[in-house]
Amino acid sequence: MATTKKTTAKAAATKEAAPEKETAVKAAAKTEKAEAPKAAAKKAPAKKAPAKKAAPKKVAPKKPAAAKAVETKVNFFVEFGGVQVSIDEVVSNVKATYGKDAKEIAVYLKPEESKAYFVADGEEKEMDVFFC
Repeated sequence: MATTKKTTAKAAATKEAAPEKETAVKAAAKTEKAEAPKAAAKKAPAKKAPAKKAAPKKVAPKKPAAAKAVETKVNFFVEFGGVQVSIDEVVSNVKATYGKDAKEIAVYLKPEESKAYFVADGEEKEMDVFFC
């Protein structure tokens, strides 16, 4: 009976090892199947398309007029009593009356009084405007 116990212990050990071997074999087979397409893809030489020459880039010609804002010349006149005065003339007279360069000038023209009131760099002054 001692021999039977040995054989049964061996058989039991073999039976336990057999399912482990089967699962290991099945797992290895699955990984081989999964890796097979990847390996085939790696081994297959990739067909290269013929090299194309890069087409030269098309550059639109620069339009200097479009890049810069168009400066519009404005002729502005004030008319009172049938006589007109150019605003450019009034502004040049204001600058002459102020006597020095100003960073900012605000002009208030009152034709009914024939006067121009102005503020140049914070200083208030007035001058006569002649409607001729």
